[in-house]
Amino acid sequence: MIIVGAGIIGLSCAWRLAQAGRRVRVFDRRSAACEASWAGAGMLAPGGEMEADSPLSRMALRSLSIYADFVEELTAESGVAIDYRSCGGIDLAATDEKAERQAQAGIRSERCEYRGRPARFYPDDAVVDPREVTQALLAACRARGVDIHENEAVLQVGRDGKSVTTAIGAYEDESVLIAAGAWSSDLYPGLRKTTPVRGHLIAYRMPPGLLASIVRNHGTYIVQRSSGLVIAGTSTEDAGFDRTLDETVLADIARRAAELVPELREAEIVERWNGLRPQIEGEAPLIARVAEAPVYAAIGHYRNGILLAPETARLVVDLVD
Repeated sequence: MIIVGAGIIGLSCAWRLAQAGRRVRVFDRRSAACEASWAGAGMLAPGGEMEADSPLSRMALRSLSIYADFVEELTAESGVAIDYRSCGGIDLAATDEKAERQAQAGIRSERCEYRGRPARFYPDDAVVDPREVTQALLAACRARGVDIHENEAVLQVGRDGKSVTTAIGAYEDESVLIAAGAWSSDLYPGLRKTTPVRGHLIAYRMPPGLLASIVRNHGTYIVQRSSGLVIAGTSTEDAGFDRTLDETVLADIARRAAELVPELREAEIVERWNGLRPQIEGEAPLIARVAEAPVYAAIGHYRNGILLAPETARLVVDLVD
C-alpha cells in the first residue's frame, strides 16, 4: 500500500498496516513527522475539545481509551521513550451546562478551583509529546520494513487508485491511502476539501512540577512536559500555507498564558513556532474508501490528529482488510 503523508496519522496507519503483514511505502513532501504532528502541544483532551455527544466525541473517547496501550506497545517496538501522562485537565471556561452535555457523552468532570477561580477538572484528559510519538512511529515503521520517501512530494494519485506520481517518478501498488493533512484534497478528484488553519505556540523553560494538569481558558491552553518544558498556545488563523511567525499573535499568546500562569511572565522562551491544522467540511475527519478505485482517505483531523491517531489507524486497517 502507498501512503501519502508521514505525519502522525500516516505513520500510525503505516505501522499498523505493516504489523498486519502489508507491504507499505510512505511519501512526504518534507521530512517525516513534520507539520501539524510536530507542531502540536500534545493534549489528549476530549474534556477540553468536545462539547457534547457526536461521532467525533465518540471517536475521541475510543482513541483515548487505547492511548496508554498504544504508547506502551510503540515504545517497546521502537525503543524510543515517549513522555505520556494521564494528568487530567482544568478548564476555567467550562460551565455546568456544558459539563452536563459532556457527561451524557461519557466525558467525566467535577467542580474545582484553580488559583482561587472556579473551574472544572476533567480527570481522564492526558498529554503526550507528539514529537516523541512521531519519532517512535518512524523508528517502528522502519523496523517493520516500511519504505519511507522523505522530501518527495506526491503530485497526483492515479485515478486507478494504484499509483502515485512524484517529481522523481511514478510508483504503483495495490492501493493508496491519502493522509497528507491540509494538502490532501488536491491529490485526487472529488476528495472533500481540506484547508490549512495556522496556529502559533510558545515554549518556556521551567522547572518540572509547575503544572500538575493541563490548564485551559477559552482559546488558551498551557501544558507542561515531564522535563519541565511548558507549551502555551494557541491561535486560529486563516493564513493559507504561510508559515511566517506573526509577532503580534505570539505576543497575544504570551499575554494570555501569563494571565493563567503568572510565573511565565519572567520565564525564558526557548522556542516559538506555528503549524497548519488540516480542517475539513463537517465535524469529524474523513476515514473511508473514497472511490470505486482502491483509494482511501484519513484526513481532516484538524485540532485532534494526535488524539485520534490510534483509533484512525485501527479504522484504516479494518477498511483495507
